[in-house]
Amino acid sequence: MLSEQSASTVRATLPVVGAAIGEITGRFYAGLFTAHPELLRDLFNRGNQAAGTQRQALAGSIAAFATYLVEHPDERPDAMLSRIAHKHASLGVSPEQYKVVHEHLFAAIVDVLGDAVTAEVAAAWDEVYWLMANALIALEKRLYDENADDGALHPWVVTERVEETADVATFRIRPADGGALPDFRAGQYVSVGVELPDGARQIRQYSLSSAPGSPVRQISVKRVRAEENAGATSPEGEVSNHLHAHVREGSVLEVSAPYGDLVLDDTDAPLLLASAGIGVTPVIAMLEQLTITGHKAPVTVVHADRSPAEHALRADHEAFAGKLADAETHFWYEQAEPGHPAERTGLVDLSGVTVRPGTHAYLCGPLPFMRAVRTQLLAKGVPASDIHYEVFGPDLWLAQA
Repeated sequence: MLSEQSASTVRATLPVVGAAIGEITGRFYAGLFTAHPELLRDLFNRGNQAAGTQRQALAGSIAAFATYLVEHPDERPDAMLSRIAHKHASLGVSPEQYKVVHEHLFAAIVDVLGDAVTAEVAAAWDEVYWLMANALIALEKRLYDENADDGALHPWVVTERVEETADVATFRIRPADGGALPDFRAGQYVSVGVELPDGARQIRQYSLSSAPGSPVRQISVKRVRAEENAGATSPEGEVSNHLHAHVREGSVLEVSAPYGDLVLDDTDAPLLLASAGIGVTPVIAMLEQLTITGHKAPVTVVHADRSPAEHALRADHEAFAGKLADAETHFWYEQAEPGHPAERTGLVDLSGVTVRPGTHAYLCGPLPFMRAVRTQLLAKGVPASDIHYEVFGPDLWLAQA
């Protein structure tokens, strides 16, 4: 994939570029948004930009891709690329935008590294960029073709709003034009676009929290509140708070085709579905799908939350698991509540949970939770290739590896 000459140059310069990649991506976004303010207003998540998490995710993916190319010259990190491609397709990213990114990314590299960017170094990293970009462009085109999707958001009407918890609401939606509902696979998400009071058009992804086959679709949205953490205050979620405050039955939302690669394999293997907080949403869709298909193999359901009262969709969680031929549930709560005796209190600990040979695991929730569960599953003999995950927001798994 990567030419021999470029591979040698990238291998030699990777430590320098890797050490500066955070500063490079910071300069990149500053230059990009100065030249194209509409991208920050209408495409990029302003909250993630303010928090710096998108910058970390971009830095991690570039470094991981380059490292993979030099360590595995005849392979490609398709799992990482697939996850990025699905997110890009849900946002309607086009091939032309990769040229804009290239222009500002390489300007940032030269700006940060200066004379170290010789013609040879520039050519090698240019090859890395276009290998990654062209792979994503091809994957995204395939996704658009499979969904018969033009990359645009389309109007959907809210048919019902259900308050699940104090901070989670479910919105049931259908196409405004009365057209057929697009097919999807349990575990996938849609992008939802809203116009905010300052005129910005912000887009967020929300998992479909019911199985395919329903005459409507549903998303369950957690209101993101501002929080104090280590002396810093994280901002409240612009879109989630807008949806909670303004969207009711009859409201119209702009919604994308379904995307996402955290979907159940067509397998009769034992399953472990682990979630935390609002990460429960794709798991609920998976459990419902398993009841529809009559899954016979064992299913282990694991969930962690702050308290029973904050466990969104708990009734569905228990009901769908109860309909399966062989399923067991294990819920952990940081805080027990009177009248809701917790099976376990504290953080998830799989030491007392049976994980059967051949188990395929699906994880969704905050990154520390998924890292902890993955570590425990590996210790129990589950191969890394059989552990799948979904990150809500920028994928910082690689950035923090």
